[in-house]
Amino acid sequence: MSDQLKELSNDHSLGITRLLDAPRELVWRVWTSPEHVLRWWGPAGFTNTNKEMDVRTGGLWRFTMHGPDGRDYQNRIDFVEVVKPERLVYLHSGEDDTSDIKFHVTVTFEEQAGKTQLSMRMVFDTAAELKRVVEEFGAEEGMHQHVARLVAYLESLA
Repeated sequence: MSDQLKELSNDHSLGITRLLDAPRELVWRVWTSPEHVLRWWGPAGFTNTNKEMDVRTGGLWRFTMHGPDGRDYQNRIDFVEVVKPERLVYLHSGEDDTSDIKFHVTVTFEEQAGKTQLSMRMVFDTAAELKRVVEEFGAEEGMHQHVARLVAYLESLA
């Protein structure tokens, strides 16, 4: 995978872009199929259990992230826009005790000569909310680990 890594952050969003050494159709499939996404999703040390996954505009993905500390995090993704294989736009929120964590995500998959330029931006309602999630949950480091796990998973498929 490419060493190109660029942060796209501001006072109320976190973003990252990375050139992946994999074709766009594969990156899309790895991001949107339960048999793949559950193997790499989330920060280092996390595993996942799928409850339901319907990747389409208006669809829903509910899953549990199991932290390395033994804590379970209930997650909900409401798909706002799905344009295969170019773009995902969704609202990511928690359930139960993490229901107050909400942010919008846009992920783009751009074909570049057999590789994929991945861009991901998480937008929070306020700068204070972003700061809280970074401080309490390590969101910035988690974003980097999330993409690193995707890179490693894609490499394992090569």
